[in-house]
Amino acid sequence: MAGPGFFSERYLVGQIALGIVLGVIVAVLWPAAGMQLGLLGSLFVSALKGAAPLLVFVLVMEAIANHKANSGVRFTPIVLLYALGTVSAALVALVLSRLMPSELTLLVGESTLAPPQGMAAVLKNLLLRLVDNPINALVTANFIGVLAWAAALGLALRKVDVAARNLLTSLAQAITQLVRWIIRFAPFGILGLVAATVAETGLQALLNYGQLIFVLLLAMAVVALVVNPLLVFLVSRGNPYPLVFTCLRESGITAFFTRSSAANIPVNLNLCRRLQLNPDVYTVSIPLGATINMAGAAITITVMTLAAVHTLGIEVHFTTALLLCLVASISACGASGVAGGSLLLIPLACNLFGIGGDTAMQVVLVGFVIGVIQDSAETALNSSTDVLFTAACCQREQLSR
Repeated sequence: MAGPGFFSERYLVGQIALGIVLGVIVAVLWPAAGMQLGLLGSLFVSALKGAAPLLVFVLVMEAIANHKANSGVRFTPIVLLYALGTVSAALVALVLSRLMPSELTLLVGESTLAPPQGMAAVLKNLLLRLVDNPINALVTANFIGVLAWAAALGLALRKVDVAARNLLTSLAQAITQLVRWIIRFAPFGILGLVAATVAETGLQALLNYGQLIFVLLLAMAVVALVVNPLLVFLVSRGNPYPLVFTCLRESGITAFFTRSSAANIPVNLNLCRRLQLNPDVYTVSIPLGATINMAGAAITITVMTLAAVHTLGIEVHFTTALLLCLVASISACGASGVAGGSLLLIPLACNLFGIGGDTAMQVVLVGFVIGVIQDSAETALNSSTDVLFTAACCQREQLSR
């Protein structure tokens, strides 16, 4: 009997790679057709974004409602890895920015973007999202609010009869199957995203900021291939690279092209299931990581801020540099709740060096120019690391039993 063919779910990564190649070919040879294929990408990303809040809500609620006492589930190690990874990423960005300083051509013109006014505003925003209306949290993909309400309802459902909890389990299984069907269309969605991006994006604007893009990508590569494996090794005491490459291949590639941590949550949950991790852990840690595990955002904030500092000839003292890393790390945790993502947190960091709001917003606009590369790589690093750290801690727990 013949084994599964290339178009089975088993070879999904290979199918996505084929979609990337075909998307580039179509965009280069028939740019107009590439733009039209962008509809496939938009439909795929919209479907993932639409399913993600509901999937997280039901899975977390079901996991807590049916959680068995003394099961040994611990989230502290994962949260510590999230925090340590984000701070380490900011330090890597700091070192590389000092070794290879980038210079910006600051853009002219007023911006209508509205960054948060200080760290207190970022923290207040996080707290308000925590107690958001549950319906609004689902509609707006506010995963902090979704997690909070799912956990509260899960605890309440522990007091009801078994039949109700069994019905919730069946609902969770049905939504999981629905998401698996959506993910099967990933090769077509990625084809459309690649074709539209290549056909639409001019290379000249990116070439003008080649040095800046290089530093950003190098910092993210160092974190993905050196820092993260080191952290995983300290947790698992085994060779981290098979797991690192699996996460980058099966989570990072999709995240790179969708450029959305929310859209990649279903992909990550599906990967955790295939890695046979503890569902009581990953149903919570993956959406939590999409909110607070922001190594890529910390790199972006640090590199862009130091590029502005270098351009303006401002001296950077050691203590101020370390404070920048701390501010970038904390700010990054609020990036997903701010329109424009990590770029709008740059003015907070620029304020440490006395850079005015108008100049800081010009730096933000530079970020939008290179966003097609910066945001893609940032999302790939953030999202793949969610699975990596979750898997490392789950495997450590399994070995210790």
